[in-house]
Amino acid sequence: MSRGGALLPTLALAMLSTATVSWAADRCRLPSQHAGVTFPMEQVEGQWTCRLHPIMSQYTTANKIGPIRTTLPQGMYRFLLDHPTMAATLINRLDLALYRAEVRGPNRYWGNDGEGAEGMIELVYQDQTTRLYYLEGSQDGRVLPHLTGKAVLLLRMHAVKNADGTEAMDTTMVAYTRLDNRVLSGLVSLLRPLVGGTVTRKLMKGVETVNQLSRIMRREPDRILIEATDPPGLPKEEVASLRNALDALRAPASGEPRKAAP
Repeated sequence: MSRGGALLPTLALAMLSTATVSWAADRCRLPSQHAGVTFPMEQVEGQWTCRLHPIMSQYTTANKIGPIRTTLPQGMYRFLLDHPTMAATLINRLDLALYRAEVRGPNRYWGNDGEGAEGMIELVYQDQTTRLYYLEGSQDGRVLPHLTGKAVLLLRMHAVKNADGTEAMDTTMVAYTRLDNRVLSGLVSLLRPLVGGTVTRKLMKGVETVNQLSRIMRREPDRILIEATDPPGLPKEEVASLRNALDALRAPASGEPRKAAP
């Protein structure tokens, strides 16, 4: 076969591959509007869109919560989001909840809420005001049987100020869940109130727990550092970052008056 003849099949395969990728990307296109909130879904990498699309388009439940206020400035709030294992450790040691988390790869974590839910959490996309997470996990409860499934969690954050002038964050969350079990998924009309209620309660508890942590951070920053360094202490680099974040929280910009020098 001539060189030209050998080139034609190669070009045809390349064109077919390009067309297939384009068709898949278009088929898995994610809408930007979710429960009345706009998210930059066009920024999500192509490798993720076809993994998220079936969860968001063929969900078992869809829940919207918020906006809910957290009494932390943007810097500290984002710091906790960027350090989930540290946040879980502090929450556990302060007896606020039985959360546990472990790093399992870049932007990938294992988590357990101490109340029957556990699984893998992966950060898919982030910017100054948005977080998008992909979850695979299970739930055991008294009412619900052992359930496994996947979820997409969207967070939209806005910096605000409280009436006293202190900085805070308003967060709106949209969560899509899809059960793995086909038999249970077929009972959507029966399961939706139970599963949806469980998701809402867990998200609300997570927000309230972070609010409790934020209040302690403002009132007792030294206690936070003690818990972080108490054996087994957190990694030194994480403690150093936490110390800097707490110093920024105590600065006048956080709304706290600076004490006069004696």
